[in-house]
Amino acid sequence: MIKSVLLVFAMEAEAQPLIQALGLKEDVPAKIVGPAPCVTFSGEHEGLAVHVVWNGKCKDHGVDNVGTVPASLSTYLAVLAFKPDVVISAGTCGGFKAQGAAIGDVFLGTAVINHDRRIPLPAFDKYGLGHAALLATPHLQAALGLKSGVVSSGNSLDYTDKCMEIMTSHGAALKEMEAAAIAWACALYKVPLMCVKAVTDIVDGDRPTAEEFLENLHSAAAALQTTLPKVLAYLAGKELAAL
Repeated sequence: MIKSVLLVFAMEAEAQPLIQALGLKEDVPAKIVGPAPCVTFSGEHEGLAVHVVWNGKCKDHGVDNVGTVPASLSTYLAVLAFKPDVVISAGTCGGFKAQGAAIGDVFLGTAVINHDRRIPLPAFDKYGLGHAALLATPHLQAALGLKSGVVSSGNSLDYTDKCMEIMTSHGAALKEMEAAAIAWACALYKVPLMCVKAVTDIVDGDRPTAEEFLENLHSAAAALQTTLPKVLAYLAGKELAAL
């Protein structure tokens, strides 16, 4: 039975709307101590214990700690601290119009891959791709009317032709920078993972990614603020097999 959920966010702008909507409070004293930069918040929603970890700011550059390394660190430490029943990789992403994505859509992930971790050696090639299935949630998807698809992770906002080839060949619907790393950390503790992502830009579109991302970040975060409480309410008290 699901009693506790941890949500992992890379950016403060993605996390704050949900933190405010649910009235979550920063954990004092801190559940995760320095030098780890991540910050955690906790509260309750519909009888469910809700914890949020945000990757925090880079002390040298003053920007959010995005990418796979901060994501895996935050997830590892937060799972250790809170021992959640389910982890949700939440945030924004690029979407593929070829897979039905439009700006503002909220997706549930079905699996994760890495599109820029290419290691052409026996067995390392599959390790590099890191394909992993996510928690199956067909009833949740139907109840909330959400789209679904494969989530592809990399450490660059842009992509190479080879990245696109890998994403396309694996039917990626979403492109972002954290989910596959979060999946790796969750697998260490055998904690089921969901991905709930809102689309800021169209990967296979004709506008520059950075331009669309900045233009639509706050509206996508608002879409998450609307959807995530519904997801949490649906999860509360459910068995994993009922999702």
